[in-house]
Amino acid sequence: MAPRLPGSARDARSLILSGRAEAVSDECLVELLLGAAGRRAAGALLTDHPIPDGLWRVGPEELVGYRGVGPATTARVLACFEMSRRAPVWAASERPVVSGAEDVVRLCSAQFRGLDREHFWALPLNTKNQLLKAVEVSVGSLNAAIVHPRELFREAVRLSAASVVVVHNHPSGDTSPSAADITLTRRLVKAGDVLGIELLDHVVIGDGGESVSLRESGVM
Repeated sequence: MAPRLPGSARDARSLILSGRAEAVSDECLVELLLGAAGRRAAGALLTDHPIPDGLWRVGPEELVGYRGVGPATTARVLACFEMSRRAPVWAASERPVVSGAEDVVRLCSAQFRGLDREHFWALPLNTKNQLLKAVEVSVGSLNAAIVHPRELFREAVRLSAASVVVVHNHPSGDTSPSAADITLTRRLVKAGDVLGIELLDHVVIGDGGESVSLRESGVM
């Protein structure tokens, strides 16, 4: 027989199954994910990693260290976090349209949240500005991403993209484009001109979802 859930987790489960997930508290959501580990582990976890930002930074080694939380539960919790990161891309029944920086933020900010390294993505688009694929081009250091135009445009060429938007995160939360960001953007514009694939924008996203568009900033 499966271990019995704590009372608060049972209540949370009932609310979710009745279509009222929004009524469940943060702590009860985590408690439900942890199962038999229950209230103590959920309380400790949220103390160390308060919602909304902290839980995105928890790693598998740290999570397993909480009393009553084993590898199976850890994998289940982290899988939920990963699904929530990917949800914006899954949301549309058709290909998402990227018509401005706000669309880039909507699609990518959750997936960048809590990352401690710079991740640089390319978003190849068709002639209707519909997203063909989200491509992770490189993973850099705490404050820099090493990107070569050849690597960035390779997938865009393969997909016969008409244009491309690039986006990367600043884990520090400061979205101000660095000198390297500006130099790279101008190199990518030139490379795109040669290939016939227009670089529409370069968006920098901070850990809290703040963003800067280099096109809107006049850099491009």
